[in-house]
Amino acid sequence: MYHIVIGVDDDTEHALACVEEVVNLPGDPSEKEVTLVHSFTDNPSGASATQLHSVREASEYLEDNGIAYDVNESSGDPADVIVEFAEKEEADLIVTAGRKRSPAGKALFGSVTQSVILNSDRPVMVTGETKRS
Repeated sequence: MYHIVIGVDDDTEHALACVEEVVNLPGDPSEKEVTLVHSFTDNPSGASATQLHSVREASEYLEDNGIAYDVNESSGDPADVIVEFAEKEEADLIVTAGRKRSPAGKALFGSVTQSVILNSDRPVMVTGETKRS
């Protein structure tokens, strides 16, 4: 079984870009297991990660493509949460979404993505925009 950790923020397009790339990875869907990780930095309403539109859409996409998944929610710095969870679970791959940047900002991926890349000892895949129409 190939365990993949996907960092999911509140952006549905980013979440869908990540799960699309996971679905497109080589291998049978039954060989992949995904954990969608969302970290709340501010959650005054006490919402659950499964209530977020981005997490629901990513979950549905994985389910529609026959990939087993679960959802992990936490609080704190999202990059730290993703890296620590992936290490603890001995994940084979971390997937996170990149953001479009200005020409000056292209040297940086974004704070969460950059931190995950720099602080993880696991392979990290950075996705682009969703290919869905």
